[in-house]
Amino acid sequence: MTETAKTPADFWFDPLCPWAWMTSRWMLEVEKVRPVEVRWHVMSLAVLNEPKLDELSEQYQELMKTAWGPVRVCIAAEQKHGSEVLGPLYTALGTRFHNQGLEKNRETIVAALEEAGLPAELADYADSDAYDTELRASHKEGIDLVGQDVGTPVIAVPGPDGEQIAFFGPVVTPAPKGEEAAKLWDGTLMVASIPGFYEIKRTRTVGPIFD
Repeated sequence: MTETAKTPADFWFDPLCPWAWMTSRWMLEVEKVRPVEVRWHVMSLAVLNEPKLDELSEQYQELMKTAWGPVRVCIAAEQKHGSEVLGPLYTALGTRFHNQGLEKNRETIVAALEEAGLPAELADYADSDAYDTELRASHKEGIDLVGQDVGTPVIAVPGPDGEQIAFFGPVVTPAPKGEEAAKLWDGTLMVASIPGFYEIKRTRTVGPIFD
């Protein structure tokens, strides 16, 4: 099947979020078993939580301080080197943050940049607001599709008339593989085809299972 015949799936992520990481690994599996092209975009938990920062626990407020760096590096990489670098960079960052449990510091970010074939000096943007306007615009594009009461990931797929239908999630662990990944994708397209469908949800009883 040609590239133009593939179904687009727009995926907004914050590299800090373990649940977005799980969903992103599912989407990479979907690309193997269905004619799908994932288009990566950044969103920001730090931006999302700005209006209610004072209501969050001290622990989560500290987490939000660390959330700026990785996503700023991602948006700088996209602005300087094109959107096609986001997927490999996200994989390099997420593997280190989530699977390997490494510190979310400059050393880890530099290693991820090098693995993705990007200049190490992009790590300087972790402490820079140079591309915050672009970051906020990318975040807004994703969050406007689903509303302010959700987080990351946001995934947008074609609806019955080709319009974008977006959801938070799916939240899943571990990331499905093979035919299980395909079935979840098919189900996502199915619910997107139903006018007025909004959510299915149950309480999570386990944390992210990285494999």
